[in-house]
Amino acid sequence: MAKILLVEDDTNLGQLLKLQLEQGRHLVDHVAAGFIALSQLKVNTYELIILDWMLPDLSGVDVCRQFRGQGGRTPILMLTARGSVEDRASGLNAGADDYLVKPFAPVELNARVQALLRRPVTYAGKLLTVRDIELDTETARVFRAGQEIDLTAKEFALLELLMRYPNQSFTLETILSRVWQSDSNASVDTVRTHMKTLRRKLGDTDETGIIRTKRGAGYRIVD
Repeated sequence: MAKILLVEDDTNLGQLLKLQLEQGRHLVDHVAAGFIALSQLKVNTYELIILDWMLPDLSGVDVCRQFRGQGGRTPILMLTARGSVEDRASGLNAGADDYLVKPFAPVELNARVQALLRRPVTYAGKLLTVRDIELDTETARVFRAGQEIDLTAKEFALLELLMRYPNQSFTLETILSRVWQSDSNASVDTVRTHMKTLRRKLGDTDETGIIRTKRGAGYRIVD
């Protein structure tokens, strides 16, 4: 399950895409204009942006360029009827991660979405803060109440994933695909073991700690 911003001004197509994504258990915010999309991105955190090229105010390329210029790192899938090599290059050069030409089959959209969501967690060059925990993505250091905490690379990536999306639950399967993507030997038990160790290092001794578990929903960090 991922939180997705869908930017599509065609009402019928937008509703259809939103329904399709929600059937894949994703949480979807649908807006129909570029300026609204940029406003949403200032106050909300998304795991994926699906962005139409032709919008009534700013073009999708302009939205993409402005978002990247402001330091936005969320993956962007560009949707457009423009299929020339030059148009593809224009979208990718503006900062899009992938490009899908209309019309497209639902199965192709699903495949592109899953491919972008499977990309491993990367450092975005900024300080993340949730309550008294600070995570520096540039130096890969973590502090709680001013005290540095020694984490392994996987523990760090796991904590970063949770801190980027506070109050959002991640299932074991989602965490496995996002943090252990290239490790075919990892399993949901691997996630449980690392989560237990991470909680211990953070000083969480029970379910009232900063990392919470909800049966059927997964793990989340509470701000």
